[in-house]
Amino acid sequence: MSSRVAIVTGAASGIGQAVAGALADRGDEVIVADVKSEEGRGVAAQIGGRFVEADLSERGECRRLVDEALAWHGRIDILINNAGFQHIDPIEDFPEDTWDRMLATMLSAPFLLTKYVWPAMKAQGWGRVVNMSSIHGLVASPFKAAYVSAKHGLIGLTRTTALEGGAHGITVNAICPAYVRTPLVEHQIADQSRTRGLAEAEVIQDVMLETAAVKRLIEPEEVAELVLYLCSDAAGAITGSALTIDLGWTAR
Repeated sequence: MSSRVAIVTGAASGIGQAVAGALADRGDEVIVADVKSEEGRGVAAQIGGRFVEADLSERGECRRLVDEALAWHGRIDILINNAGFQHIDPIEDFPEDTWDRMLATMLSAPFLLTKYVWPAMKAQGWGRVVNMSSIHGLVASPFKAAYVSAKHGLIGLTRTTALEGGAHGITVNAICPAYVRTPLVEHQIADQSRTRGLAEAEVIQDVMLETAAVKRLIEPEEVAELVLYLCSDAAGAITGSALTIDLGWTAR
């Protein structure tokens, strides 16, 4: 099958936008999902896809997204769980409502979306699920309790669903990037400056890139290329993996 049907969450900007564009360039039918309506519609129009405005911290919105994709195309071949956001605060100051929303968006939503696309993927005997974790799914940093917890949990979800999907032609993998040049990372610079008492230039060099072997930010398109490979037939033997693309960040 030359053209697949893909859902990409958090696709209005950053990694999600790059992934949606790469899949569309390959000839896939892409459903762009995001809470940001104007930006999401713009991305969908640019790549010739469809847009669904959805707040994936809500269970019903996850269900609606999958139902609309199935109504449009009759199948779902690829699910990219990318939606997320960051909040930085010491544990004693970390807002409890923010914790709930972050876990709902970055862990519960991938579970629910995987659950809802699973029957269609099983029926067709082929599926690809890619969960956008992070180096913070493998290691921790201070002041990021919810983000680190969600990304660690996402790797556990990846491994469990990979074991269940193997017999049905479904692979499930996680990608663990270091700092990617996205709005999410750009917003972190000011937050890290505030919580650590550093100048913003010091945050980039002494926090974000201090342990990296390659001293630069990753481009979203580099992550998208790895997603394309994992969503291909050539990657059929890769499942249950947490693949780093981290400039050597975790090699120490």
